[in-house]
Amino acid sequence: MLNAGEWGIVLLSLKVGGVAVLATLPVAFALAWLLARARFPGKVLVDALVHLPLVVPPVVTGWLLLLAFAPAGPLGMWLEHWFGITVLFRWTGAAIAAAVMALPLMVRAIRLSIEAVDRRLEQAARTLGASPARSFRSITLPLSLPGVIAGVVLGFARALGEFGATITFVSNVPGETQTLPLAIYAALQTPDGEGTVLRLAGISVLLSLAALVASELIARRMGRGTHVL
Repeated sequence: MLNAGEWGIVLLSLKVGGVAVLATLPVAFALAWLLARARFPGKVLVDALVHLPLVVPPVVTGWLLLLAFAPAGPLGMWLEHWFGITVLFRWTGAAIAAAVMALPLMVRAIRLSIEAVDRRLEQAARTLGASPARSFRSITLPLSLPGVIAGVVLGFARALGEFGATITFVSNVPGETQTLPLAIYAALQTPDGEGTVLRLAGISVLLSLAALVASELIARRMGRGTHVL
């Protein structure tokens, strides 16, 4: 059984992961569409930049976010000047870190789903008088929706497990930025913390496993046998 403090950590993790995925979804879909359908110079570079968080150490990603959102950084200065807010040492900063780390997985899953849509169906709709927007709403989006959902689930699972970028960017503040991975790390540093580690690690494994299984089941409904794992 979890105590009140541990339930708070779980709820904070779910909030951070949910906000991260919802905020990232429009960007991920736009990038996936661009990479799946568009042809332009530098496409390989854009693809590499999108997937860079998968191969760069998360600490480096967190450090870059810290430089960008610090009070003297370009984004931090802009937020402070126009809105009077800062994301440092806040749960919103943890959500930004989780979003950046989840973005590559979301883009990949959505891109695969868009590429699996038969473009002849779109062309047929266009010959029947459908506008590009209507063709997208009635054909492309419904057929790619399983992949979009799979990407959301995968991104949420990745956001739940984010550690390195978060602790580097917004530190480990109990009740504010201390998500499940950070709480497990803190418990490992304290005497008699094994029970806390066991409970929180069990919750983390169950949530991540459920998300991955759900993602794979959804992916199996995509055409041409495409999987996201």
